[in-house]
Amino acid sequence: MTRASRSVPSKARRKKVLKAAAGFRGRRKNNITTANAAVDKSGQHSYIGRKLRKRNFRALWIQRINAAVREHGLTYGRFINGLGKAGIAVDRKILADLAVREPEAFKALVTQAASAATA
Repeated sequence: MTRASRSVPSKARRKKVLKAAAGFRGRRKNNITTANAAVDKSGQHSYIGRKLRKRNFRALWIQRINAAVREHGLTYGRFINGLGKAGIAVDRKILADLAVREPEAFKALVTQAASAATA
């Protein structure tokens, strides 16, 4: 039985790593040892970044809602509490979008939340 060549899978593995490292600086783009480490670390950063993006957008939406609600004489916390008491289930992404694009509809939500919070 002839010896099986192992070059095909190992070359494919290296090619995959080097393709992922394209655009890196220095040896990180063409030296397989440093490229392996760089690609592993970039994957970790990507994973963490996907979580951070969600956190950052939620913070942005809250800031926008707070700014829009304060124009109507209410605070963010009282507004969210009033929405809950009124039984209005709208997420923060939609509320921030309404505050920017549909001020009249947002004002109607603020009045409903204010009346539910005081009642």
